[in-house]
Amino acid sequence: MVVIRNLGLRDYETTWHDMQRFTRERNTETADELWILEHFPVYTLGLNGKREHLLDTGSIPVINTDRGGQVTYHGPGQLVIYTLLDIKRLNLGIRRLVTILEQAMIDILSQYDVIAVSRADAPGVYVNDKKIGSIGLRIKKNCSYHGLSLNNDMDLRPFDHINTCGYSDLEVTQLADLGITIGTHQLANSVIQAITTALTP
Repeated sequence: MVVIRNLGLRDYETTWHDMQRFTRERNTETADELWILEHFPVYTLGLNGKREHLLDTGSIPVINTDRGGQVTYHGPGQLVIYTLLDIKRLNLGIRRLVTILEQAMIDILSQYDVIAVSRADAPGVYVNDKKIGSIGLRIKKNCSYHGLSLNNDMDLRPFDHINTCGYSDLEVTQLADLGITIGTHQLANSVIQAITTALTP
């Protein structure tokens, strides 16, 4: 059984520490959880992140976090789903988990006649070479935390002030710019269903 938690609009750093604590304290009997939320505006820099990719962050805070990947932006109107999973119990490798998360976003977009793809060289989901969905994970004690973000209906301008995911020429897009109008909560339900279906043996 997977526990689904709707957390609403949350501070990034507090949520990150909550994920760390959950993972640190869980045991082999602890149920897996998926957390649905949005974040107040924040830039996050992954373990491999280079500060040279922060161009002009202004008043938006920058947090060095422990997920994989480079720099990205989170803000209201972007769906975030954190995957607190015992991947050993689920018999998942990291690459398989990444694929499940990518495919969940691709499948939901296809329901709106949007062709989205993943890339072997850069995890995430792309529409017309523009990034719409990101993935960053951390594995500890054979358990994952962090997860995915999917741009729904948000202010994309803060992405202009970073080299998103470490690429100077990478543009971003969102569902709203593709003519799709959907509430972030409704979008979350669809993505969650796709993830839980893929996790079910």
